[in-house]
Amino acid sequence: MNSLLLFAEVTTKLDPSDYVGFTFFVGSMAMMAASAFFFLSLSQFDRKWRTSILVSGLITFIAAVHYFYMRDYWFANVDSPTFFRYVDWLLTVPLMCVEFYLILKVAGAKPSLMWKLIFASVIMLVTGYFGEAVFTDDAALWGGISGIAYFYIVYEIWFGSAKKLAVAAGDDILKSHKLLCWFVLVGWAIYPLGYMLGTEGWYTSILGTGSVDVVYNIADAINKIGFGLVIYALAVKKQNVIS
Repeated sequence: MNSLLLFAEVTTKLDPSDYVGFTFFVGSMAMMAASAFFFLSLSQFDRKWRTSILVSGLITFIAAVHYFYMRDYWFANVDSPTFFRYVDWLLTVPLMCVEFYLILKVAGAKPSLMWKLIFASVIMLVTGYFGEAVFTDDAALWGGISGIAYFYIVYEIWFGSAKKLAVAAGDDILKSHKLLCWFVLVGWAIYPLGYMLGTEGWYTSILGTGSVDVVYNIADAINKIGFGLVIYALAVKKQNVIS
């Protein structure tokens, strides 16, 4: 009953012209639906792929919980929930990096690869938060450090040891790795762009300023759910080959 009342209250507050609120609402529903899909499909896979599917479900589930909260925060304050968005990213982005390690284990990937990617992602996010919410006068500096960490991840998966392992694995692993790489290169690129639009720096005269919550919300759903679907499709292919 309480859930129904909360749902009614939220839908009452949701103005059809409030695109930020609408994308928060749709994003939370999409993330939760994806989580249910990944969790309920676990039983069809053997232990080798179950962990990858589980991580995909955790990514979207953690995001869904944060999106429910960010949605309510937006309705109450009509303000961007920057802190909670970064908490979400700090939990989900490293898990997305873990997915690279999990699919490349068949080619001999070592835990050191996973920890390198996780460390770079944490640096990227922490310094991004510092620039966007704490040391705003030095946003360009902190954004630059965050950008370096981002491009390290891009280099590692496109040209570094992760790419070499993917090539060694070949076939479906290589194809899936490349798809995940595109998500990082193109899908994640919206985040530094949003950072520059939301802070003041040398780039302001070129890009201007503005709110990118709508784009963030759409990008989050596409990136996190899309990441999981690539992993799911790979697991299905490999499961069918084994069967």
